[in-house]
Amino acid sequence: MLTEALSTVLRTPLRLTVAGRTDAGVHASGQVCHADLPETLAPQIDGLLRRLNRLLPPDVRVHDLGRVPDAFDARFSALRRHYRYRVTTAPFGAEPLRARETVAWPYPLDPEPMNAASALLLGEHDFAAFCKRREGATTVRALQRFDWSPAPGEPHVLVAAVSADAFCHSMVRSLVGAVFEVGRGRRPADWPAGLLRRELRASEVTVAPPHGLSLTGVDYPADDELATRAERTRRIRVPGEG
Repeated sequence: MLTEALSTVLRTPLRLTVAGRTDAGVHASGQVCHADLPETLAPQIDGLLRRLNRLLPPDVRVHDLGRVPDAFDARFSALRRHYRYRVTTAPFGAEPLRARETVAWPYPLDPEPMNAASALLLGEHDFAAFCKRREGATTVRALQRFDWSPAPGEPHVLVAAVSADAFCHSMVRSLVGAVFEVGRGRRPADWPAGLLRRELRASEVTVAPPHGLSLTGVDYPADDELATRAERTRRIRVPGEG
């Protein structure tokens, strides 16, 4: 959709590289992408924002665009991605104006053991138990933040903040689904972390619904570190390597 709109505005076929791919139904308010343009098209970037958004549907918006160093890669130069997951346990379900991004959960959730379980998952691990494996792709990731807090001014709503250097397919939703079981009291707080010993996806982990999840931001290093970061990210990772 965005690729088509950008190609139409610039009148040349383009290929976009995005910072993070999201599952169907997952939102993104902080997605980053790049495209390599011929030098002759560079002057057209000025004033492009309004023209581009006129071609996009109402639920897709480009907030900003500009030139980046040649070494920049939206995917491989990223230091970390930030996600948010919203869930409500209100007996009436999600508020209508937030229902598109808030999962209505039919059981009580206790945030204290949920935070305990989430903290035990932090660090660099092989998250194979929580990922849909892809041939030739590593499932080693460094989970840097995973915690739950009440949404200000929204009774019954809990929000998870999840950050990592990268995420494999369905990883965030699987982590959330596992912690939901702890919050319900069906599993102990150390159960999700215990699954890290698995070499294959854990079938007992239920993947949380997609619409509660949003990609909210991507961090990048300074311009002079972009190439080094991209090269490092492309390497196959082994637990414990810097």
